[in-house]
Amino acid sequence: MKILEQEQIQQKIKRLAIEILENNYEEKELILGGINKTGLGFAKMLLEELKKITDIPITLTRIRINPAAPLSQEVQIELPPEQLEGKAIIVIDDVANTGRTLFYAMKPLLDVLPKKVEVAVLVDRTHKSFPVKVDYFGLSLATTLMNNIDVQILDVEEQAVFLN
Repeated sequence: MKILEQEQIQQKIKRLAIEILENNYEEKELILGGINKTGLGFAKMLLEELKKITDIPITLTRIRINPAAPLSQEVQIELPPEQLEGKAIIVIDDVANTGRTLFYAMKPLLDVLPKKVEVAVLVDRTHKSFPVKVDYFGLSLATTLMNNIDVQILDVEEQAVFLN
């Protein structure tokens, strides 16, 4: 079942960019850390919207993690640690499900002292197993544990989010 279509996704990205700016308008720089491929793609979309409404410098980086086995290899952030020090960092993914991927994506941030860390997702599912708070979300959805959220925003003719 389609729960978001392309126009709705674009509206949510615009709204999320405004919310992020409202909560970070005093920052000298923002760092957007997209998790893996889809999280990074969503972060790029947010970056494009943010560029339309602010002159604050924004740095985009990728956070690499194996969501199925987050301890199987080191979680990597592509920026050097000194570039994260004292900065406002927004960790971005397509879906917050149990919170496990977001929880372990924070691991490299424990080696530095950022000014603050926030989380943005397109779809936030309401049954977290890990202590992760989503600060910005496009859609909050109460689902059963058997449901699956399929976010199709990269390399597709028409963007959509499906609940299976």
